[in-house]
Amino acid sequence: MSGAKRRQSYDGVVACVPVTIPYRRYSINSAHWWIGRALRELVRQTGLRPTDLDGLSLSSFTVGPDTAIGITQHMGLSPRWLDHVPFGGASGVVALRRAARAVQAGDADLVACVAADTNHVDSFRRTLSTFSRFAQDAVYPYGSGGPNASFALITRHYMKRYGATREDFGKLCVAQRANARSFPHALMKSELTLDAYMAARPIADPIHLFDCVMPCAGAEAFLVCREDTARSLGVTGVRVLSTIERHNAYPEDAIQLRGGWAVDKHELWDMAGVGPDDINFVQTYDDYPVISMMQFEDLGFCGKGEAAEFVRAQSFTHDGSFPHNTSGGQLSGGQAGAAGGYLGLVEAIRQLTHSALGAQVPEAKIGLVSGFGMINYDRGLASGAAILAGPA
Repeated sequence: MSGAKRRQSYDGVVACVPVTIPYRRYSINSAHWWIGRALRELVRQTGLRPTDLDGLSLSSFTVGPDTAIGITQHMGLSPRWLDHVPFGGASGVVALRRAARAVQAGDADLVACVAADTNHVDSFRRTLSTFSRFAQDAVYPYGSGGPNASFALITRHYMKRYGATREDFGKLCVAQRANARSFPHALMKSELTLDAYMAARPIADPIHLFDCVMPCAGAEAFLVCREDTARSLGVTGVRVLSTIERHNAYPEDAIQLRGGWAVDKHELWDMAGVGPDDINFVQTYDDYPVISMMQFEDLGFCGKGEAAEFVRAQSFTHDGSFPHNTSGGQLSGGQAGAAGGYLGLVEAIRQLTHSALGAQVPEAKIGLVSGFGMINYDRGLASGAAILAGPA
């Protein structure tokens, strides 16, 4: 926008205390139980009391009929700032940027950002059937439940338009599995070869088994506060250099080929004062590999349509030329509902504070986290990204 005022920086605000509650394929516990475990771990690591948390941001698909306000009573909280962020894979970035502004403004001092979902034996099917009005009226009644069909269409169109191959997608999946093998909480740790990836059974052509995430139960969380507050708690935080958020970008595209990152990437880089070559690792939202490739393009690591060549030229393990999804991402770690939108952000905090639970990216100083989510009908509506830096 011509003449737009430059956004205020996030100086003085940090994200800290990364928490992962180990995932389970199925769980008899409610989402509330998983949320409670994450909150308990936040206060355990900081020595705080639950009532010291004066801000809460919650993301969950299975917490219903409660929302964030109900959780305050369940968990004995009394926050003066409250947010419910139902944005799926973009929830982590959105929660971070809102919480950071609340702390800057003095509306809250200690914001617990929590994402958690359970996965009963039938939870995933029921969630898909009522995910949106589009799902209820225009998709599910006709036997096309869930995102597999939508992403099969997106993936096939992308392959035809830009020349990407299954081998290109497989290279990302194989590298993420290699990263996951050292991450203690990843659900899938057996070695994955490109041959095994190529031979896997089809799910919705051209998507095959290892292109899909495994639904599971789990929780992720982190704390947002001022830098001096983090020091007083004895924890190390990472600095927020810039963030972007965009919803329903490019609705004119008949089939999704890009996301909201492409609209705002220049603001993301300009605000951070760094460029793509300064980034030490990238955590993309990876419900399917094609969307990771779109993020490489739309965030400026390569040109539009060039991600296939980019993937062929890079290596994506923690010690590779382009460390990517260093805990294994969702494709090897599992997708714990809305917690999948936090997974990369929590991992980025660990990498930048050199406290990785798995393999550590050498000399990690600056990282980028990208989020994507809410397949309402035929495309993802929500997108966001954040550039984070280690302690000054």
